[in-house]
Amino acid sequence: MYCTPEDVRKMIKDEVIHTILGIDYIEDEQKREELILPVIEEAISDADGEIDGYLNKRYPTPLQNVPKIINKLSKDIAIFNVYSRMGIDEDDRENTLLIRYKNAIKFLENVAKGTVDIGIENQSKKANTSFKITSNTKIFSRNNMRGM
Repeated sequence: MYCTPEDVRKMIKDEVIHTILGIDYIEDEQKREELILPVIEEAISDADGEIDGYLNKRYPTPLQNVPKIINKLSKDIAIFNVYSRMGIDEDDRENTLLIRYKNAIKFLENVAKGTVDIGIENQSKKANTSFKITSNTKIFSRNNMRGM
């Protein structure tokens, strides 16, 4: 995972959890956390899959050492995924989530194109430009074909 469930949970206000889950408000904080955790984990998994789809053009995925920018993008995409369960209202505060999501995707597109670097080695994805051809020894040549 490029971010943790705790990272994403910090970004979700308690008063919207019931709306995200599509249920009535739950007083019991522990029960609320038990219900929202699988939603957050799925959102992170989806976000990381989306990130890997772009990064895989230039880097081996999943990344072993996660740069700070990838952690941020994972959180932004995951929180968008969580909130999009209830619909994103472009005229409301969720518009910020949509903007952050679109910016994350634009950044990842630039990484895939090679115009932005995330600061990690990508040796295993570098193109192999050398090649080698082997063949059997010649059976016929100019010298052994003379006089035939």
